[in-house]
Amino acid sequence: MIKIAILGLGVVGGGVADILESEKSLIAKHFGVECEKFIEVKYVLDLRDSVGHGLDDRLTKSIDDILNDDEVSIVVETMGGLHPAYEFSLAALKKGKNVVTSNKAVVSAYGVELLGMAAEMGVSYLFEASVGGGIPIIRPLTACLCGERINSVSGILNGTTNYILSQMEKCGVSFKEALADAQAKGYAEKDPTADVSGADTCRKICILANIAYDIYITHEDICYNGIEDIEMADIECAELLGKRIKLLGVAKRNGDNIDAFVSPMLVGLDSPLSMVNDVFNAILVEGENVGELMFYGKGAGSLPTATAVVSDIIEAVDAPRRSMIWKNGSKDMISSEDGIISALYVRVNGTGISDKLISHFGDCKIVEHCGCTAILLPAKDQAAHLELLKSFDGEVLSVIKADK
Repeated sequence: MIKIAILGLGVVGGGVADILESEKSLIAKHFGVECEKFIEVKYVLDLRDSVGHGLDDRLTKSIDDILNDDEVSIVVETMGGLHPAYEFSLAALKKGKNVVTSNKAVVSAYGVELLGMAAEMGVSYLFEASVGGGIPIIRPLTACLCGERINSVSGILNGTTNYILSQMEKCGVSFKEALADAQAKGYAEKDPTADVSGADTCRKICILANIAYDIYITHEDICYNGIEDIEMADIECAELLGKRIKLLGVAKRNGDNIDAFVSPMLVGLDSPLSMVNDVFNAILVEGENVGELMFYGKGAGSLPTATAVVSDIIEAVDAPRRSMIWKNGSKDMISSEDGIISALYVRVNGTGISDKLISHFGDCKIVEHCGCTAILLPAKDQAAHLELLKSFDGEVLSVIKADK
C-alpha cells in the first residue's frame, strides 16, 4: 500500500481526497492489485480542527510528522501561495519523498531548485495540475512530444478572464459588469488582480516555455498585460474586423530566440482559440513534424484539477525517480518586448479619417464604429509599429496585439 500526505485540504486537496476514495477500486486495478485501497491518505496537514472528507483522524498541524515518517512516500502540496509551500516541498524532496503539486506559483518561482533536488534525491517532482487544471499538457510535452521540436505553444490559460471577455462579447456588458458577474458566480476571486492583470497566465506560459524550450524563465522575465483596459468598442471593432479578443500566453520560436509574452490579442475566426468561450481553457502546440495539436477542457475547479493531481500521484508510483531539469542562464534567448514581431490593432478617436490613416500607416484594414476608427496593422517588429503610433497626431485610444 502507498501512503501519502496531503498538505492543505482546500478546494483542490479535498477533490484529491474525494477522487482517491471514489475511484479506489479503479486505481487499485490500474496497479494490478486486489485490495480495498491501494493509495491511502495517512496525513492531512491543515491548521483547522476539522476538514471533513472523513479525514479528521489523519489531521496534523506539524510538517515534521510527515517528514519523519518513512512510510509516507508521496507528499501532495495543494496549499497554494509561495510560503510555506515552497519550504515544505523542498524539505519533503530532501527526505527522499516524491512531491506532487498544483501550485503554479511555486513551480514558476522555484522550479529549477525543486526539480534539481528531486533529481539529486532520485525522486519525482510533478506538477501536471499547475497549468490547465484537468487538461493534460505537462506530460504530453515531457513524454509524448519529448522527441519533437516545438515551434510554438500558446493558449487561453485563465478561465476567469476568458469568461469575462465572453460575457462582454455575448451580453454587451462592460468589463466591470462582466467581472462582477464572474465574482458572483465564483469564477473570480474577491481580489481578481492576478487573473485580470495577466500574472496568472504569465506564470503558466513560463512553465510551458521552460518545458518546451529547455530554458528557465519566470513571470519577472517576460512582459505581460491584462484585460482591464479592454472596452466594448474594442470587442465590437474586433468583430467587424473578423476577430475576437482573447487573453493569450504565447511562447514561440523566432530564429534563435523565443518570443514569450502575455497579452490580449485579436484572434481570427479561423483559429480554434476563437471558439473557446466561458471558463474553458485551450492550449495550442505546434510541432515541427506533428503539426498543430490542441488541448481543450476545464482549466480550473476542484475535481478537474484534482484529477490531474491524482494522475501525478499514479505517475509517481508507476515511474519514480524521473525528473526533468530546467537550465538556468538561458534568459538571453527571450526576445525583448520591442523585438517581438506582431500585427497590431489600433483604435483612434474620430471617423472620416481613413485616408489620413492610410497615408500614415499604409494600406491596412480599417473599420469605423461608434465615433472611432480601428485599423489592423500588418505583422512587423513591434518597435516599428510603436514609432509610427508616436508620430501619429490623432488620439490613440487602444493598442492591442493581433495574430495576423
